[in-house]
Amino acid sequence: MKKIKRRKKLDINKMQIICLVIFITCGFYIFYDFYCNYKEGQNNKEIAHIFYEKNGETAAEIENKTEKMIQLEELQKENSDIVGWLMIPGTKIDYPVLQDTDNLFYLTHNYKKEDSKNGSIFLDMDFDLEKPSTNYLIYGHRTKYGQMFEDLINYKKEEFYQENSTIQFTTLSEDSKYEIIAVFLSRVYNTNETNVFRYYYFIDANSKEEFDYYVQNSKEASLYEIEKTATYGDQLLTLSTCEYSQKDGRFVIVAKKVDHSKASIK
Repeated sequence: MKKIKRRKKLDINKMQIICLVIFITCGFYIFYDFYCNYKEGQNNKEIAHIFYEKNGETAAEIENKTEKMIQLEELQKENSDIVGWLMIPGTKIDYPVLQDTDNLFYLTHNYKKEDSKNGSIFLDMDFDLEKPSTNYLIYGHRTKYGQMFEDLINYKKEEFYQENSTIQFTTLSEDSKYEIIAVFLSRVYNTNETNVFRYYYFIDANSKEEFDYYVQNSKEASLYEIEKTATYGDQLLTLSTCEYSQKDGRFVIVAKKVDHSKASIK
C-alpha cells in the first residue's frame, strides 16, 4: 500500500512539474508574441513619424507636390521599395505601401526588410506604376493586436462603411482620395474551379468589357448595396486581406479615385 501511495504521489508531482513547464512555455510564447507585435508597432510609429514630420516646404514650392508626396520621396531613401502611403480615416490603417518583384517577400518582411510575421502592406508585383495600371491591388495581413489590415474587417458592418467611406492613397505622382464602391467576401479558388470571380487576377483592363466585368462582379458580391460605382477609365484601388469564415477566405474592398492632387511634369 505504501508503494502504491508513493507512486501516486510521484505521479502527482510529475504532473505538477509537467503543468508548470507547459505554463512557463506558454507564458514565454505569449510574451514573445506580444514583444514582436510591440516591436512592429514601434517600427510603424517610427516610419509614420518620418512620413508626417513637417519639413518646412509648401506644396507650391516644389512642383505642386503635396506634403505627403514630398515626404514619400524622403521615405524612399530608407527603402526604394516604398511606393505609396495608405491611410483610411476612422481606422488604424496608416502605413507605407511596398512593392517587390515577388509578392511573397513583403508577406514576411517589414519596410526595413527585416523578418516580420506581420509583414507589410504591399502592392501586387504586376502593377505598373509608370502607366499606371488600372487597379491598385494591395494586400496585407490581419493581426490580433489590431495592426496592418485588421481594421478592414470593420467594413462588414454597413454602418461603419457609411461613416468611413473614403480612402487616402499617396504615390510619388499623386495624392488621391478614393470612395468605396464594394465590400465583399471571397476566397482563393482552385485552378480547376470554373465560373468563379478571381478578383486577385485583375490588375489591368485591356478592354471596357474586362473593366465592367470586375466592377459588376464586385458589386454583385458586395455585403450591402452601395450606390456609388465606377466606369471604364476610372482608377481603381482594391484592398485584400484574410477572412476566416471559410478555407482560404479573403475580405475585399474596392474603391475608385474621385479626387487627387497631381505633381506637375517637367
